[in-house]
Amino acid sequence: MASNTTGEIFKVTTFGASHGVALGAVIDGCPAGLPLTREDIQEELNKRRPGTSNLTTSRDEKDSVEILSGIFDGKTDGTPITAMIRNKDQRSKNYENLKNNPRPGHGDLCWQKKFGNYDYRGGGRGSGRITIGHVIGGAVSKKLLEKYDITVTAHVISIHECKTEKKFSLKEIRENIIKNNVRCADLEKAKEMEEIILRAKSEGNSVGGIVEIIIDNVPIGLGQPVFDKLDGDLAKALMNIGAVKAVEIGLGFDSSLITGKEFNDQYYLDDGKIRARSNNAGGILGGMSNGMPIVLRIAVKPTPSVSGIQQTINLESDTETTIEIEGRHDPCICPRITTVAESSCSMVIADHMIRAGFINPDKI
Repeated sequence: MASNTTGEIFKVTTFGASHGVALGAVIDGCPAGLPLTREDIQEELNKRRPGTSNLTTSRDEKDSVEILSGIFDGKTDGTPITAMIRNKDQRSKNYENLKNNPRPGHGDLCWQKKFGNYDYRGGGRGSGRITIGHVIGGAVSKKLLEKYDITVTAHVISIHECKTEKKFSLKEIRENIIKNNVRCADLEKAKEMEEIILRAKSEGNSVGGIVEIIIDNVPIGLGQPVFDKLDGDLAKALMNIGAVKAVEIGLGFDSSLITGKEFNDQYYLDDGKIRARSNNAGGILGGMSNGMPIVLRIAVKPTPSVSGIQQTINLESDTETTIEIEGRHDPCICPRITTVAESSCSMVIADHMIRAGFINPDKI
């Protein structure tokens, strides 16, 4: 299986499974000389760690990271950075009834049919837990982008049918999302969203939502204008997150509802710098960054693990049957997916910064 590595120069290979010994990532292509500590990576992992509030799964994992290579005297040394966390609280017995009974809404059936030998415990390599590797790669790429004042910020803008209509500055978003467990900038709507998630949890059900990602201070010219468009690579990275079912950039689907005169972002000069009066394109034109903030949104599906009896097929006997899912699951993945989305986008931007020559590939 050759789908565990992402990136052209800044490459991240993730490994591990939900109920395996450990999970982690190997980052190759990070320039030497970048200050990087265990705490830098741990800080990002803590944002997606389970059991941090009553809105998440109760699986009690501390996700304490170990750095095995790639750092010397507190800085990257140009060699592969390897970091991992060990699973501590897996309960594999909860999944015995799923061995030959694929769960509706999960990738079980596809994994089993494609590979035959499938680790069904907690979804194995297809579990959301494997995004630990994404976040490790994201922590390193975020640290690299900080050197160039590039920030990546994700926040929840809707849960189920509750959506914020208010507009917030990037500063307000970054300040407000740490004040609530939903990671929503609208503090009043965040309360409603939390109630919706808790209601679904009490009913053994789940809900989805929409997460917005803003990438700021990206220079003009990232992305290759034909087959490696920046928007194409970002969309691919976000769609590679298991729970994501749609991506839009800038005005997105609403761009189909207006005319060209309304959509075009017109330019003006501001102290000799080229600016745009609007950002309907979401910071990308012709497959390349145009200097405006890059704005993306992802649709996150409801967590497929829900309580109650569901219909499925027994693959061993080739007969219809039913299953009832056990275990510990998130009633809504949106609050925790914000960190994964930031990480996925950060890895893409870091890779393109090196490819375009804005970052020296050898050393900082």
